[in-house]
Amino acid sequence: MYPVSSGPSLLSCKTSLYGAFKYVIAVALLLSAMAVGATANPKYAGIVIDAKTGKTLYANSADSLRYPASLTKMMTLYMVFEALDNGSLSKKTRISISRNAANEQPSKIGLRPGQTISVEQGIYALVTKSANDVATALGEHIGGSESGFARKMTAKARALGMKSTTFRNAHGLPNSSQKTTARDMARLGLALREHFPHYYSYFSTRSFKYGKARYGNHNRLLGVIKGVDGIKTGYTRASGFNLVSSVRADGRSIVAVVMGGKTGSSRNEQMKKLIATYLPKASRTGRGDLIAQAPAATRIALPKIGPIPNFRDFSEVRVALAYANPEKTAVFPIPLDRPVIGRNALIDSLKKQRAVVAPAPRPNTRDNADTSLTVNDAIDPVVTASTGLPSGWVVQIGAAATREGAEKLLAEAKSKAGGMINDAQAFTAITSSNGEQLHRARFAGFSGKSHAWKACKVLKKSGYGCWATQQ
Repeated sequence: MYPVSSGPSLLSCKTSLYGAFKYVIAVALLLSAMAVGATANPKYAGIVIDAKTGKTLYANSADSLRYPASLTKMMTLYMVFEALDNGSLSKKTRISISRNAANEQPSKIGLRPGQTISVEQGIYALVTKSANDVATALGEHIGGSESGFARKMTAKARALGMKSTTFRNAHGLPNSSQKTTARDMARLGLALREHFPHYYSYFSTRSFKYGKARYGNHNRLLGVIKGVDGIKTGYTRASGFNLVSSVRADGRSIVAVVMGGKTGSSRNEQMKKLIATYLPKASRTGRGDLIAQAPAATRIALPKIGPIPNFRDFSEVRVALAYANPEKTAVFPIPLDRPVIGRNALIDSLKKQRAVVAPAPRPNTRDNADTSLTVNDAIDPVVTASTGLPSGWVVQIGAAATREGAEKLLAEAKSKAGGMINDAQAFTAITSSNGEQLHRARFAGFSGKSHAWKACKVLKKSGYGCWATQQ
């Protein structure tokens, strides 16, 4: 007979298998906990994106339509930051409170019709108190009306790749047509971080004092979870409790979204689980340039004019392009600060835009605005030139009242910063702000977004403000 080996008994094998089975079940339960809201809560949706690589680390109903509630204010703030960068707003600009804004439902600061608040105070009111009255006032100021601003918000969402989002107001109070997805909200969070790093610190504000009142941030994860630096909470009865979180720790970075929580605390707990589980899985490498900069364009009204003239000498034509009145007219997206260059381009521009045509400027006054040509108080003069503006990524360091002033600013910046911008092409571009003509001071010739952003860092260290955009 062959000797019997001294292996484990049948009972011990069963015990060992049972232990392994329990371990597998425990692991499965732990993983399914991340999706508990999906089955128990039909409103739930969530996503986690690696902010350095763009990889989706977790998704649950991430592309299903949901109500954004006050996450809407992320886009409102995006539009405010963009207006600050293009000079149409400053942090000190006073925003008037309309009766419509004052009548918004809470949460709000409680401003009365006719009162004003500065843009910077408005930013703080949105990121902390999530003030609906201030959101509406900012939207009316930027968009001309609440509905006009909502259309601009939706257009911006499309430009950022938010394919499933539609906005109907600036605050997020209930509107059955105002929809989004967890994936789109993550994309907006990434865009805020990438496009406005110079304003992003507003989102980490813990409290804001206005008058005699102090308002705390609704985001209870700030200062509690390591690496959380914003972004926004939201709640309506229809949406449930929403939260978008940005997290940076240990060389890793994620943006996570939880939508449809049954309570604020359960939403926060789910977010904590997502961060604990997926932040360690995020990459420590990657450029993080995930969201393309939205085109620097405005929406141009089509003035009611007669047939387009048949010009003989297009080099002597200057075109005044009116800003859009989205309430009354159809619109086209036209780059605001790019001149119409050359005969063929001008013909095409006139055909597409039916622009207001004005006589050529007198010699040596090409950069001077002719205020007698204005269609209304919001005219942006665009002047023909013999050479085109640079395309690709450019950086702007400021603006001056004259071309000579802008060129002097560029020369000084080049001498101080050197290095990164030694080979950059300096140029100026005309725009108008508050009815006054300005000359933007810009550098071009960068290989891409990363190159332009690095140049901005160098310029900022030399004491200059800097904004990178793609032409």
